[in-house]
Amino acid sequence: MSGKTSRRESTEVVVIGAGPAGLTLANLLRQAGVECVVLERQSRLYVEQRQRAGILDHHGARVFEEWGLADTVLAGMPQETRFEFRVDGEQRFLDVSAITEGRPGRLVPQQVLVGRLLARLLESGGDLRFEAAEVTPHGVGGAAPTVTYRDAEGRTHEIVCSYVAGCDGHHGVSRAGVPAHALTTYSHDYGIGWLTVLADVPPPGFPLMAITAHGFAAHFPRGPRASRFYLQCAPDATAADWPDERIWAQLRLRLADKDLPDGPIGEKAFVEMRSHVVDPMRYGRLFLVGDAAHIITPMGGKGMNLAVADADVLARALRAAVREGDEEPLAAYSATCLERVWQHQEFSRWMTEMTHEAGDESLAGPFRRRLARARLDRLFTSGPAARAFGDMMAGG
Repeated sequence: MSGKTSRRESTEVVVIGAGPAGLTLANLLRQAGVECVVLERQSRLYVEQRQRAGILDHHGARVFEEWGLADTVLAGMPQETRFEFRVDGEQRFLDVSAITEGRPGRLVPQQVLVGRLLARLLESGGDLRFEAAEVTPHGVGGAAPTVTYRDAEGRTHEIVCSYVAGCDGHHGVSRAGVPAHALTTYSHDYGIGWLTVLADVPPPGFPLMAITAHGFAAHFPRGPRASRFYLQCAPDATAADWPDERIWAQLRLRLADKDLPDGPIGEKAFVEMRSHVVDPMRYGRLFLVGDAAHIITPMGGKGMNLAVADADVLARALRAAVREGDEEPLAAYSATCLERVWQHQEFSRWMTEMTHEAGDESLAGPFRRRLARARLDRLFTSGPAARAFGDMMAGG
């Protein structure tokens, strides 16, 4: 290592990344009495202001309840009990709380979750280091891994640890550091794109998904005075293709709401509608968590929830290994998480095809459009179909 000075230290777990996966895991480890250091390459301001969509499902909320963190994470966050499907302008509602026997999700935007977990970790004395550059795990395939990084002052650090948790996303150093032969990657491209828009306009009464021949659209609440919109678009679309005037015109058309007010757009981004899963989610003493192990489309809102679920499984396994010397739960970590990951990948694919193909015949042809419409109609005419949908929305 090079730099102004060099510092060598030790901990039980190094967590790379301070997104939902890393911050959830670090807070759970502190609750379990397991020492950890969190390394984040961005500044605290960047992490707190990074805008991402997300709804915490019932299973995700239960994780925080079981670990005694509900007062920190869930306080003041409303339950989400109903969804609206607007099909060619016709309103249809599903009461998720009713069809799941009282297992609604929570409207917890991802940046709110991150902000609360970050504050909780620091207030409880957690070790969270921002602006950690050149983070590199070493020797994770052996018995004594280390992680090196350079801090904002240019000093280099080496942390000796027992385990490393890679929570730094699909393009992070954790997954990239695993030999290619050690992982199998499964990928799927849906052939469509989404434009996501965060705007200062009143939220809808309920999360709304619109199915039309003009393309899919959605309108979700993001606080008392803000909304997040989604618009189906070409996979290679650019911001130049979607000026504000076109966005509002298409939203009014697809949502069948000619009186939809416009407002300042604070964020405009394009979402790749692709899925990736790596198997296994472990290499030696490195464990991949959240987006580092799997990417899922936003349809169904499962990305953040899978990150929380992974962190829950890993925290319990690390507690057993560190406190009880039992490494069997760690050995089962990947298989345990991947069972849920594949269930949610299938649900997201099912919803994506249903909500897009039921409206836009050009995507897959008239036969598939009618199949998708039959699938959609069944949610409102079949109790078992509605309950199956509700069970997946609740998180299983």
